[in-house]
Amino acid sequence: MRNSKPLLRSGPVAAAAALALGLAGPAAAAGISVSTTGSTVSVSTSACTQVNGHWGTASLLSSGQTSFSQGRQVALSGSGSGQSAAWSNVGPGTYTVIVVCSNGTTAGTQSVVVSTAPSPSASPTASPSRGVMGGIGGGSTDYGTVTLVAGSTLVGMGIAATAWYLRRRSTPRHF
Repeated sequence: MRNSKPLLRSGPVAAAAALALGLAGPAAAAGISVSTTGSTVSVSTSACTQVNGHWGTASLLSSGQTSFSQGRQVALSGSGSGQSAAWSNVGPGTYTVIVVCSNGTTAGTQSVVVSTAPSPSASPTASPSRGVMGGIGGGSTDYGTVTLVAGSTLVGMGIAATAWYLRRRSTPRHF
């Protein structure tokens, strides 16, 4: 009588399938949106809820600052559909904006580049937001459906190759 083994081990295959589904799903939306206009930095969110009459606090950190309390803090204002805060007269440089809701949860963190020096006589000009700037990998670029399908195909091929290898490895070799 021949003993049969399952063709696939469920642990690695289930993990790979969950990874493929996670990669194929829509990207999670950032909790905050940061923009610059001249030397003014603005942040908006809809992630916070009002607790004791307060929405939360936003902090603008310069490159040398590492914690929320070290930055220029501004209270969020708005309504249930959206909250916002702004900083004016921000010097040129790269900054990190952190929003912490009144209930203690972090709504989001995002980097922004301010390229114009503050000037009282300068009229505000719109400058494009630099997005997330998440390092290597294009964290703020939308590559579209073709790239998503190509990536999902590669992940699927990896799962199929893993299943084939595990199946071949589990079969006994008789001479």
